[in-house]
Amino acid sequence: MNSINDFSDNNNVSIVGIVQDEPKINHEIYGEKFYIFNLLIRRLSNSFDEIPVLISERLIEVSQIVKDKPLSVEGQYRSYNNMIGNKSKLVLNVFAREAKFIDAFNESMYRNEVFFDGYICKKPNYRTTPFGREISDILLAVNRAYNKSDYIPCICWGRNARFCERLEIGKEIKVWGRIQSRFYEKKYDEQIVKRVAYEVSVNKLEDSNE
Repeated sequence: MNSINDFSDNNNVSIVGIVQDEPKINHEIYGEKFYIFNLLIRRLSNSFDEIPVLISERLIEVSQIVKDKPLSVEGQYRSYNNMIGNKSKLVLNVFAREAKFIDAFNESMYRNEVFFDGYICKKPNYRTTPFGREISDILLAVNRAYNKSDYIPCICWGRNARFCERLEIGKEIKVWGRIQSRFYEKKYDEQIVKRVAYEVSVNKLEDSNE
């Protein structure tokens, strides 16, 4: 598999992990079926991220995607608006362009790398934690074909967070990082529901014009 640095377009994902669940059909377009499943990827801290992957039946034999099987995926991080009642929810997943099974897998092979070249589309939210750690939330618009864009939530730390605080809406930046999943609880009609949020943890960013 190529390194993320070998890619040349503006939205690239390279992940290697363990299939967490059986693929389920997500949608069908012009007779082509697309399936969704989660890929489990270990962090350096030994916790795991659960990353949803969307894959075409024409890309790989879907029946062979089984739980606990190692898989590598290259593709793009895509966003979709899903209407729930009268509210719109941002749905994020990895759209697979290439996928292959790994026969001799070991834990050093886990991979979770992303690269984006996009535009700030919301004023960054800079803040500090009670322990003094600096954080900035940014929403990055990454263009794709047919005049569409993907909207990627990102989180920056430390000096990257301070850098983001100065960024204006419309600024073009390059971002390198990893996809992370975060579980939280939300209350609906006296019932506590467990939810998962996805964001990109940024480890490097720079001005696209420099």
